[in-house]
Amino acid sequence: MNTRIRRTAVALAAAAVLPLALTACSDDGGGDSAASDSAEETSAPPADNGTGSESTVAADKPFGAACSTVPTSGSGSFDGMAQDPVATAASNNPALSTLVTAVKKAGLVDTLNNAQGITVFAPTNDAFAKIPKATLDKVLNDKAQLTKILTYHVVGQQLTPADLGNGSFDSLEKSKLTTSGSGESYTVGGSAKVVCGNVKTANANVYILDSVLMPAA
Repeated sequence: MNTRIRRTAVALAAAAVLPLALTACSDDGGGDSAASDSAEETSAPPADNGTGSESTVAADKPFGAACSTVPTSGSGSFDGMAQDPVATAASNNPALSTLVTAVKKAGLVDTLNNAQGITVFAPTNDAFAKIPKATLDKVLNDKAQLTKILTYHVVGQQLTPADLGNGSFDSLEKSKLTTSGSGESYTVGGSAKVVCGNVKTANANVYILDSVLMPAA
């Protein structure tokens, strides 16, 4: 009789323990699911905070000391120039008035405005002022020579600052035009320095120079 009582007690105890064991197993499964969710969250790529985009935009802006002289608004500003083809855009920049006069005398306004995807190296008024007046007047009145010089300042592709690092490009004048430099310091044709670079117009990238480039005779 005592043996039967002991067996009954053991059976009852086992029956009581079984649900607890099943509950524990169920809880362990939930823990695995939570761990899995946590792992997925950990392995997910970080949210884009926009810094990469901002860096790209910053690198695509005009650079150089002379850029500070460009108007901050209106048709002569960077935003205004970006809306017009290159010859028209240059005409709205007072620092390029001598270049614009030369382009008109050579009859190149429509050629430059209608071209697509070009780069223009644009000498400032001060760059033209380095040329003796008598020599400059003579060139301005010699259409063939003037056209040769101006087309030497144009490359038939849009060049980024990175392209200028150590480049050699065919100008529209058919001569090779070399560039070198890095960061915000570039030289074109061996000696002319970019004083305001990466200026956008509707059809061209413009690099403003402190000297006039001269093709080989």
